[in-house]
Amino acid sequence: MSIISIATIIDGSTITSTNPQTITFLNHQLVCIDNSGYIDRILSPNDTDYEAVKATAKRKQQLLSLNKDEYLLPGFIDLHIHAPQWPNAGLALDRSLNEWLNTYTFPLEAKYQEIDFAKSVYNNLVQELVNNGTTTALYFGTIHNQANLELARACNRHQQRGFIGQVTMDNREQTPGYYRDRSAQKAITKAETFIHQLMDFNKTALLHQTPVITPRFVPSCTPESLKGLGQLARQYDLPIQSHCSESDWENNYALENYHQRDAMVLDQFGLLTNKTIMAHGTLLNQSDLDLFKKAGVAIAHCPISNAYFGNAVLSVSQILEQHLKIGLGTDISGGYSPSLYRNINQAIVSSRMLHDGVDSSLPPARRGTKVAALTAKNAFYLATVGGAESLHLKTGQINPGYLADFQIVQAPYPAFMQQTTDDIFEKLMYHTTKDNITHVFVQGKLAKEGHYATQR
Repeated sequence: MSIISIATIIDGSTITSTNPQTITFLNHQLVCIDNSGYIDRILSPNDTDYEAVKATAKRKQQLLSLNKDEYLLPGFIDLHIHAPQWPNAGLALDRSLNEWLNTYTFPLEAKYQEIDFAKSVYNNLVQELVNNGTTTALYFGTIHNQANLELARACNRHQQRGFIGQVTMDNREQTPGYYRDRSAQKAITKAETFIHQLMDFNKTALLHQTPVITPRFVPSCTPESLKGLGQLARQYDLPIQSHCSESDWENNYALENYHQRDAMVLDQFGLLTNKTIMAHGTLLNQSDLDLFKKAGVAIAHCPISNAYFGNAVLSVSQILEQHLKIGLGTDISGGYSPSLYRNINQAIVSSRMLHDGVDSSLPPARRGTKVAALTAKNAFYLATVGGAESLHLKTGQINPGYLADFQIVQAPYPAFMQQTTDDIFEKLMYHTTKDNITHVFVQGKLAKEGHYATQR
């Protein structure tokens, strides 16, 4: 390795997901980041050139040394977030989904025709996500092209990798007149315009942002717009995102209006591909999962939001056992927290309730289900490797050849006794807040800098 090709070397303990059940925890690693923002090499103390590489990096001021209680983790990947809903995070979560949309959500999203408002909200949101360790996010925008471009600018400004959806919603029966695409054709034209606008933006952007085909969900779109969006996805080979089997209301809408489950409706319009991410899925049945697996569709598990609007708990462990792609999403503002750590916690809690049962009037043998509860390692996998695989990104792991998307986390509390590596890992998963995330790197560039790790 030529040290000249290296931009930064991080010296410290690393934690990365190996598979859904295990992690790799290594001490005293040298993680070498090249000038393209990829991990070039990882050295351990027993490598013959470990000391020489470290000494050279230190001399050239390329070395970032972590303290004993700091750990290098992959950056998190948020697979489902409604960017315009950030001002409403934590509001009206006791309402039905339909009421929540029409009374709170649609009026807010309509405000994004005001570009200054969009710029203010998106700058704050993206910075907040980065501060919480989220290095990549899959966003729903609004129906407003210029506002969505402001989201792209905010991602670029704060060094975050964004996948951004121009939302389509043209069904007059399910969307309000003040916030609706005027027709299916106009919606498709606007979606294609945004694709080209973002491609032009990327010509001068430091970090490329990806346009995403985004039918809001089956109830909000007409068959004509769904068909047109499927054609756009094929023409430009783009990711697709929507909601699927999210709630009783949404699930029943497809059955009543199409006489099919919504997964089948989306599939017939060409919207289920190996680049598709479907959010929630709490009511997916086995035929839906079989369809997803055949097409290569990924699921965005949003455990906090699902607790309010999902009407059921997603059987994540069964999905992992069937080897479907699945990651985590915050689903702001259906989910109140921008932190994937909090969603890791809720994923575990919800799965335990699914396993153990919640109805105390039932005898123990009948109270729960056979669905295995998630562990912290399972949920960490979802937030890192699962998200990366869902978006076809070479990130989410600390391994050579992967993008240098990292968070440096300081243990929130002191260790009063000897700790195993599993002890350390589990405490980080349960206790970490944004205040404990001292540095964030996206593609090798510093996106957040704290004061604990030291440059030597």
